[in-house]
Amino acid sequence: MWVRDCLDGLWQDEDLATWYPSPGFSPARLATASLLQFLLHLSVRQAGEAVRCRIDFKYALAMELDDPGFHHRLLSDFRERLGEDDRADALLSLALARLRSARLFIERGRQRTDSTHVWSAARDLTRLEMVLETVRAAPEEAAVLAPEVLDGLVVQDWASRYGRPVRLPAQPSCPAGRLGDAGQDSRRLLERLAAIGPLGARADVRRRILVQNFLVDSANRMRPRRPADGVPKGGRRLASPYYADARRVIRGNTRWAGYLVHVTETCDDESVNLITNIATTGPVRDTQALPGIHTRLGRRGLLPVEHLNDGYLSVEQLQDSHSVFGIDLVGPVEARGAWQKKAATGFARDDFTIDFDARTVTCPAGEATPPAPGAPHPPWPPTPHAKTHLQQVLTAIAINLQQLATHSRTPSPRRIDTFQQDLDWECLINGGSVDHGDAK
Repeated sequence: MWVRDCLDGLWQDEDLATWYPSPGFSPARLATASLLQFLLHLSVRQAGEAVRCRIDFKYALAMELDDPGFHHRLLSDFRERLGEDDRADALLSLALARLRSARLFIERGRQRTDSTHVWSAARDLTRLEMVLETVRAAPEEAAVLAPEVLDGLVVQDWASRYGRPVRLPAQPSCPAGRLGDAGQDSRRLLERLAAIGPLGARADVRRRILVQNFLVDSANRMRPRRPADGVPKGGRRLASPYYADARRVIRGNTRWAGYLVHVTETCDDESVNLITNIATTGPVRDTQALPGIHTRLGRRGLLPVEHLNDGYLSVEQLQDSHSVFGIDLVGPVEARGAWQKKAATGFARDDFTIDFDARTVTCPAGEATPPAPGAPHPPWPPTPHAKTHLQQVLTAIAINLQQLATHSRTPSPRRIDTFQQDLDWECLINGGSVDHGDAK
């Protein structure tokens, strides 16, 4: 209700017309209904029912009281389209632009960025479960593209081993033998998949999982990889055969398989904290996401003058943020770990004078290098999972509205709409009076 009273909506149909060009349905109302769904923690069916029955939903969507609403499947279809391209970020930009036009932001204020973990929807699998499930799921796409390559491969023994989704106990029987058998099956499977040419996205992910877990030894046999063979770790190791962007991440004592969400919000003393950017990435450092965050904030006209960050910053990042974006980064600076400084012999980086403006370096003897041409660091390209990123963006918009509705001052009067006129008519029929104050 606060959005309708103070802002008269966050977006118009013209802003979202190219995203959902379906005649007879308002994309702005679908976007607002999706936002209310995340704000109130409703399912898709419950949100569709609320649009049909609840008067507060009709008021927020600017609908007539007798409007039947729309089918709940439209919300699912609309959210699928929101996950395409960069529409989630564009939706956040539209909401922030509306709040900015209402003077709810402090220009060139102070902001801060921190990250949190997000679990993927996939079940956490052991290495044996990952391999067995990958071998079981890989032929599915091949059966659609070229079913003839599976002739002679999917036989009775194959069906007994991979006929159902893998669910193993804590201590499965013969894990080494089953892993070796899966390696031989995966080799025959990969040879057949190579014969059909380019693979689909899902089949390619499963091929990469098999390559990460097996190799062909000197005896021309497929065997499991050992640590000495170079097992991928961290951000290179796939965590699920169904989610290509999910990775295994370790931060301190927290371990999970999923993504990182970098949240940027305002933190001025005399204003409400509002989220200005959401970046969904893989397992990267917080400082690696800063260039991309600053680029998006610049496009939205919301660059801060001071940006707080708890990651270890480098001197180059401090200089680039100030010279390119006009932002003063505040945070711990990474320590010098050169062996010369630890041993107190020779010269370390602190013994050289670096002039970032002139792009020259002066050695301890006083000799300066010629100016070096350079360019600012390119923005870090986040690799979000579309559905996960959209959920975080809708949650961020919902939090902003909740913060403003809770801490805002008394809303200013606005124009009388059809809903108010209907209430006035009922009041006059019953012999009451109408007083709108200064509303026009």
